[in-house]
Amino acid sequence: MAAYLCAPAVIHGEHSVETREIVEEVRARHPHAPWAPRIDGIAASTGIESRGWMLPLEAAVAPGGGGDLGTAREALVRDGFTEQDADRVIAALKAVPASQTVQERTAPAWEAVQAYGERAARGALQIAGLDVADVDCLITSNSTTPALPGLDVALANRLPLRGDTMLLPATQWACVAGTRSLALAADLVAADPDRVVLVVISEALSTTYQPADDTLESLIVRLLFADTAVAAVVTGRPRPESVLRLDAAWHHTLPGTRDLHRLETRADGTHFVMDRRGPRAVQETVTAMWEWLRVRYEDDPSSWHPDVLLAHPGGTRVLEYMEQTMPDEWPSGLLEYSRDSYTSGNRGGAAVFDILRRAHDAGQKAGSRAVLYAAAPGLTATALEGEWL
Repeated sequence: MAAYLCAPAVIHGEHSVETREIVEEVRARHPHAPWAPRIDGIAASTGIESRGWMLPLEAAVAPGGGGDLGTAREALVRDGFTEQDADRVIAALKAVPASQTVQERTAPAWEAVQAYGERAARGALQIAGLDVADVDCLITSNSTTPALPGLDVALANRLPLRGDTMLLPATQWACVAGTRSLALAADLVAADPDRVVLVVISEALSTTYQPADDTLESLIVRLLFADTAVAAVVTGRPRPESVLRLDAAWHHTLPGTRDLHRLETRADGTHFVMDRRGPRAVQETVTAMWEWLRVRYEDDPSSWHPDVLLAHPGGTRVLEYMEQTMPDEWPSGLLEYSRDSYTSGNRGGAAVFDILRRAHDAGQKAGSRAVLYAAAPGLTATALEGEWL
């Protein structure tokens, strides 16, 4: 499979949103929610004090424009209301804060996703010592601000790329985008070792912050997500800038789990819906990954182990499960960089690249082994195994 990965560029959301700000906003909006007395403890349990968003918190909680009430006024008059009574009704409606529409919520975020994606792409090319004209294929992932044409075409114009560059958008990979995009890039360079593949993932997960929702799951979503754009270059031949060789990939999908985590588009925007059974299902994919690694190294089970595990399983609960189910002979601390990344938010599809960047910056010995893993709504998972250069 051998594919060569350069260090990724990571662009964090520039607007710092403190957990205390979210708690204050939610408490003021939903003072009588069943979970309101426990909100401080719930927030503390995430371990996240601050996260970066592409847009400020004020943009997420601002009321909508309320639409065109002129048509409503005309209808009232037609139905027999006096001009004065119609004016009073419309004035009362204007005084009630309206939820933002899908367009009001996602349009500014989509602009930010494109701008952040471009910055990440240019950063990754600079890290790899390459130019825009060197890119033969662009793989993009963006699940939170759907658009057609998508991020692939936007970046092809903004960078701009050559006219014959292959564009491969993956709008629904979500949390698995980091590992699955690398697996696809590895297949592409295996077919043509001279090919240069640029991967860009840009997610504004803050668009799932829905002020009107009063469920416990919605509170957790508010507290978890961060916005990030990442990018990296994958080649079929080693470059001086290459940091990791990818040797094998594994994919796994659990049947009957597609409703456990999902995005729903409603009148007021995108909602991320979680089911409490989700972490247990994700654990099943972890168990399946351990079996893949066991079979892959069955001739050397006692001496082989990853030196670092770059994992995005969606939350710290599954990270704990991963630690509990690792072979006893494996060293502790393999998930150090994954845990470090989570302290500033769940980055979805961008998470594995962020975790990889942290591991790279900390310094890794040439020849040490790495396993990259991510799980996403579906439930589906992809892992890769490789060697630091």
